[in-house]
Amino acid sequence: MQASCSPPPIEPQPVLQRANGALRLQIQAKGGRNALHTLYQQAPCRALMPDAEPGAPLEAVLVNSSGGLVGGDRLDIEVAVGPGAWATLTSQAAEKLYRSTGEEARVETRLSVGAGAWAEWLPQETILFDGARLRRRLTIDLAADARLLAAEMVVFGRAARGESFTHGFLHDSWAIRRDTRLAWADAIRLDGDIAMQRSRAFGFGNAAGYATLVHAGPAAASFLPVAREIAAAAPAEGGATLVAGLLLLRFIADDAMRLREAAGGLRAAIAGLPARLPRVWQI
Repeated sequence: MQASCSPPPIEPQPVLQRANGALRLQIQAKGGRNALHTLYQQAPCRALMPDAEPGAPLEAVLVNSSGGLVGGDRLDIEVAVGPGAWATLTSQAAEKLYRSTGEEARVETRLSVGAGAWAEWLPQETILFDGARLRRRLTIDLAADARLLAAEMVVFGRAARGESFTHGFLHDSWAIRRDTRLAWADAIRLDGDIAMQRSRAFGFGNAAGYATLVHAGPAAASFLPVAREIAAAAPAEGGATLVAGLLLLRFIADDAMRLREAAGGLRAAIAGLPARLPRVWQI
């Protein structure tokens, strides 16, 4: 009898579940108030609107109900702040990027700010676990006289756990358009031996993370002296400058808490809002 030469059966590979979330928000000025006009949510993206104090911007708190992102996850966020409206967009908690098995997590955010509107984009920090892979893009379209205060913070691991982001991938990019014309674009890319890249004196110098703050508005240049005072006094290493009429601040710090503190003073100087950050940013 001839022995069978059939190959052994192939064991099916488990299919990993991936998140594909979306959020659409439209905020309008209506009857002297800032009101939610449109809300579309696709899990794991959610938005909560706590009651705002009289005269305060509408506050939208973005929530990722999955508790973090892994390789292959996709989030697509689109927010429109209509003419004359005031809105503060923040997040419920720090966004955690877990170790990837090879795929990238992708986050696409588009923000448009209408004529005479004021918008704040103030999410809490993004924490990169070792081995995380993230490709993120923030695109902001501003009307000619719209005003914006935007901040993004990235933290290289959980220091309290003794963790550090030493390998993985990060591509973090911004693009801001004023009256349909590109005003500023920027990108940070880390790949390969990230521990070596971070340790360079002209890189991050082993800082725990970095923060980027941008203010856009017709009077942005007039706030440069105040921004430089804030940068000099902040418990983080950083500076302020003007780029194509935008006020730009950059910080690195050995303590992620200090990156939060560095964002606080501009609100009062620019918009007459309380110097404190939104409630979920309180330390």
